[in-house]
Amino acid sequence: MQELFITFMRHGRSRADDENVHEGRYDSPLTAVGEQQVQTRARGWLKCGVTFDHIVCSPLLRARRTAEIIAAALQLPLKNDPDWMEMDNGSLAGLSHEVALQRFPVPDFRNPYEAMAESGESEWQLYNRATQALERVIRQGIASTLVVSHGAVLNAAFRGIVGAQPPVNNAGVFFALGDTGYLRCRYRPAKHQWLILELNPGFKCP
Repeated sequence: MQELFITFMRHGRSRADDENVHEGRYDSPLTAVGEQQVQTRARGWLKCGVTFDHIVCSPLLRARRTAEIIAAALQLPLKNDPDWMEMDNGSLAGLSHEVALQRFPVPDFRNPYEAMAESGESEWQLYNRATQALERVIRQGIASTLVVSHGAVLNAAFRGIVGAQPPVNNAGVFFALGDTGYLRCRYRPAKHQWLILELNPGFKCP
């Protein structure tokens, strides 16, 4: 199998960011600012001659719209994959942080097998789903892929790449991706060798 170039990008700013609520599976769209961020990213890639063979994205609104803007600008085919959806955060989805703390106080310790907010995914479930989605991208053998997804599930995939386990009680390895932040990698299947080529933290909003 040929070497593969995979770029993992987080979506642009969403309405949930402005609402200051827990997002997860809360399906909020991009804001006007978010749309502008994605268009800026697309124009920057066009100017630099960056392109891909196709795009794989989460079907949640904020990620799908991000992918659609990039796909239109770079004239690329687009495919949805539900395994790239954000972590299922159960009953936290859409709750303000204040209300969430009242209903689901943060425990002194949460092991990685424990469901988020009683009904969501555990860290290990998220990790397994993300690494399966990553494996699917690799098995397709397409030379250059852009994955458009979300912060937590992308972090889970990155941990699979670098050989880190899921975090325990918020301790572990994390990758900071802001709005339209991305990580560009090269994978050599014959050697099982990952090379991180670029980490762009993305846009930061107040």
